[in-house]
Amino acid sequence: MTLPYDFLAMQQAQFRHDQRNHSDIICLPKTDRLKHYGLHFAKYVGRLARGNSEPKSVDRTLVDMTLVCLSAANALHQRIQDDVESRSAEQYDQVDPFRSLADASGRFADACEKIDHMEDFLPIARLANIDVLSWVVHSASERGLDLNQAIAERRKELVERQFFIAD
Repeated sequence: MTLPYDFLAMQQAQFRHDQRNHSDIICLPKTDRLKHYGLHFAKYVGRLARGNSEPKSVDRTLVDMTLVCLSAANALHQRIQDDVESRSAEQYDQVDPFRSLADASGRFADACEKIDHMEDFLPIARLANIDVLSWVVHSASERGLDLNQAIAERRKELVERQFFIAD
């Protein structure tokens, strides 16, 4: 399956965005950044689990998850293009697709926890990141959400929050 996204270009744009707008995170050691991204994944699973009682839309959550996946991939030195394309729809729980996201996010958290125990965490984190991103791409496609356009709009919002940085 060929996806309508150039993930290398998306990763490069995310790297530039993070350098310019998230200096508080980008300056952290990579292992601390990964833990930060793991907390984001947990937050997003919570948003989606709340359903209609969550004020932030599903589309916004999918975009935010994509941005975190891109940042995590950069921290993990992960080229995600081929990996996302190679993951099949068979990885999804057909009865409860949300369960697949919760599983991938939990595995990313497991990898982050392994950092503190000096255990091998990179393969787990990389695969979990790909699985989260694959889930997001699949969900965005089902919803008719153009991630390229939605990401561009979201980045504009995020830049505006950084009042001390001018374009």
